[in-house]
Amino acid sequence: MAGVEVDSAFPRSLRGSIKIARMLLAWGMFFCFLGARSRGMYTSLAGMEVVITTLFFLLYLLKLDKKMTWLFWPLADIFNSVIAAMFLLVVCLFAVVVKTNKATLAGGVFGFILLILCAVDAVVFWKISFGGRRERNATAK
Repeated sequence: MAGVEVDSAFPRSLRGSIKIARMLLAWGMFFCFLGARSRGMYTSLAGMEVVITTLFFLLYLLKLDKKMTWLFWPLADIFNSVIAAMFLLVVCLFAVVVKTNKATLAGGVFGFILLILCAVDAVVFWKISFGGRRERNATAK
């Protein structure tokens, strides 16, 4: 692919580490629900979380957010984290309360940890993207 550069520092950054942890927990939750033969909402939410988090990770890793400027990616990422946290809260509450078997319970626990990571991701990304003071390029006269 021509013109694609890799940000090798991103996986070692705080944002990159959180994205990697989110992907790993989402895979764990997905396999727990898949192994438990749980209802579609459990498995589909975990699968969507894996796909969307992986896409955001690749977006930042390959610096595509700098090339595709038609969308404000930090805000899209924050919305993704907040909405994912809300869906995870509902679905994982059902998984833990119903606890059809131990794999469903384990998937629900993975989901609650993932919910916390989604909230942390949203807060950290908000502080990094919008928290700092912006310096002006030219001095005011």
